[in-house]
Amino acid sequence: MADTAPLSIIDFHCHHIPARWPPTTVRYAAPDQKARWEHLNRLMADEAALLADIGSGDIDARVINTSTALVGDEDGNVPADIFEPVNDALADLVHRHPSRLFGLASVDAFAGDAAAREATRAIRDLGLHGLFLECAKGDRLLDAPEARPTLATAAALGVPVFVHPIYPKDLTRQLAPYGRLGTLYARGTINAASLIALLEGGVFDELPDLQVVVTTLAIGAIMLGGGLTGAKFRSDAPEKLRRHVYIDTMGFDPALIRASVDILGADHVLIGSDWPIVNEKPIRERVEQALQASGLDAREQQLIASGNTRRLLDRRA
Repeated sequence: MADTAPLSIIDFHCHHIPARWPPTTVRYAAPDQKARWEHLNRLMADEAALLADIGSGDIDARVINTSTALVGDEDGNVPADIFEPVNDALADLVHRHPSRLFGLASVDAFAGDAAAREATRAIRDLGLHGLFLECAKGDRLLDAPEARPTLATAAALGVPVFVHPIYPKDLTRQLAPYGRLGTLYARGTINAASLIALLEGGVFDELPDLQVVVTTLAIGAIMLGGGLTGAKFRSDAPEKLRRHVYIDTMGFDPALIRASVDILGADHVLIGSDWPIVNEKPIRERVEQALQASGLDAREQQLIASGNTRRLLDRRA
């Protein structure tokens, strides 16, 4: 990109867990993954590590979340009163680093009106920029009636909802013998299932202003909904996806970026590294190479690198 201005990069998918809430991931990890999670847990609590790539100029900003599932029990359950102090801590961190950090408030989407009230407080009073939701809980996906108040709140406030994967207990156990690939596939399956539930369960019909972000692990649902197989789903599925759904790259594979752009449009794809879990090193060079290899022009590259994220985070009513 020698003939164009350097990309402005905002990493949409970054995790931070303040030290006061020690992650429980090591406790439940497979033996060969415990050392890895010990390292990741230290990074997620390290504010200096979170800011290092911004300070070096590798990226311009991060969008951060606190995934309470990482401090929960084996099923990801956490006390109901954890969300308010978690969001207070996240807001304090974001306000200490304006324009460098943006924050997504954590709520238990399946807690009904109580979750909607915390979502409203976090956006209106704390000034956070969107919501971070686990994509499922037990047998419930995000089309469950209990989740509707939170989703309606996000739509009314004009903020995006990051629909994050979880470890579905039975499928994760079934695929555990196949290592990280197996567990990632389990997470991708439940992330895709929740997107299908939003589409087929009528949530996007009921909430025309709802904007959700899924990870690349959910690419299967996007490809199917976009008409990959020619199967006769609802005829407006591709239109609904393009209106309501964004996808973060969760890595930098040109083929997946190209497929996402072809289905959703360049204005609905976001750079996301899943820092530090998937990527903990500087990303600029890989981002630039991947976007160029995807066959995107300079305008499309800048949209994906930061323009789409800035627009999403600036929708608040």
